[in-house]
Amino acid sequence: MNNRPAIVQIDEHTTDEETTVTISLSWRDEHFFGTASGSPDESSRARLVGEATLRAVEEVTEQAISLQLEAVATTELGETQIAMAQVLMDGVPVPLVGSALLTEHDATAATVRAVLDALNRRLEQVL
Repeated sequence: MNNRPAIVQIDEHTTDEETTVTISLSWRDEHFFGTASGSPDESSRARLVGEATLRAVEEVTEQAISLQLEAVATTELGETQIAMAQVLMDGVPVPLVGSALLTEHDATAATVRAVLDALNRRLEQVL
């Protein structure tokens, strides 16, 4: 059995006025959802993905933790592109940082994986 939530689906819906991102995570044969909405600008997408991921993780923990996305970005590391996330968790004095490789230029999935990477060790203590 997996002790960490797994990505099931990433849904994005964009109109002229708003983008809504919904992240579905699976844990212990249940599905949990997180949603974030905001500006439809491409520059806002990574933050919306990170926020939706955090809301899904809070659902997994039945709101036992409170999370805040401090920063999210993609960058080149040598010849590889990576996504990075910095997350704040109530009661944890230092920021949690995670990263994930971009595969086939899928920055959205890499952002979700980076957020989960930042949280995974702490989640095992909560779950």
